[in-house]
Amino acid sequence: MIPTQNSTSSNDSAPPRQESTTTRKPPTRKRNIHFHLWATEEEAALIRSQFAKSGMTSLSAYFRKMAINGYHINIDLSDVRELVSLLRRSSNNINQMAKVANTTRSIFEDDIKSLQQQYDKLWEAASEILKGLTKIK
Repeated sequence: MIPTQNSTSSNDSAPPRQESTTTRKPPTRKRNIHFHLWATEEEAALIRSQFAKSGMTSLSAYFRKMAINGYHINIDLSDVRELVSLLRRSSNNINQMAKVANTTRSIFEDDIKSLQQQYDKLWEAASEILKGLTKIK
């Protein structure tokens, strides 16, 4: 309890507290409209289940996405990560081959075949990713 002039406290010699003259500003938010949702236990369980499957981390963002777009697409990017890894390895190998070629003025046929095999893997991975993306509707 905050002591006032009319209330008694254990320390009567302490001056009464004065109210603050500053007023609090409401927080400035990008999204300043609040929605409230009622659901049954079964509906709440379904919402939580769908939210968990979505891979999103914010329930608020999930509700906004579903209300505005009506759907959420969760894309598995593991193939893209592998493609990026293959690209990094290939570009690293190309740089190493360029250094050797510039230094010795020659390059081995086996090295060229190895690069060709890596690029074939890259194109296979890229083709699979593109096929998967065309299935998304």
